[in-house]
Amino acid sequence: MSRKKKIEPLTGESLLAKVKQLENLTKEEKARECGYYTVTKNGVERVNMMKFLNALIDAEGIELDSKSAVNGRGGRSASYRITVQSNGNLLIGSAYTKQMNLQPGDEFEISLGRKHIRLKQIGEDGVVED
Repeated sequence: MSRKKKIEPLTGESLLAKVKQLENLTKEEKARECGYYTVTKNGVERVNMMKFLNALIDAEGIELDSKSAVNGRGGRSASYRITVQSNGNLLIGSAYTKQMNLQPGDEFEISLGRKHIRLKQIGEDGVVED
């Protein structure tokens, strides 16, 4: 029994490039060529159009889910409010850092006002950005 080795589904830029290259094929043929299919026990190929279309949407950078959704599960939406924790810390959640495209290691300058705390991001050159 010889089976064709299944390729890993393409994602991102490589997916977009392959789809463009295959512009004359049907969407099912494009999905199959990009690796979005499974082979049943009986050897029948089944194209997974939903995964293919979702990968295309992701590759194009289109955001359909809320930014706080994790692993397809729901989640809380950002309330733009935080509470001082029992240890005195303020925690800024991932919903906010993702929305601002912050990366680990990004630095901020903290300035305290009478009733506010302002964070100003420090750029790569060490200069505070406005």
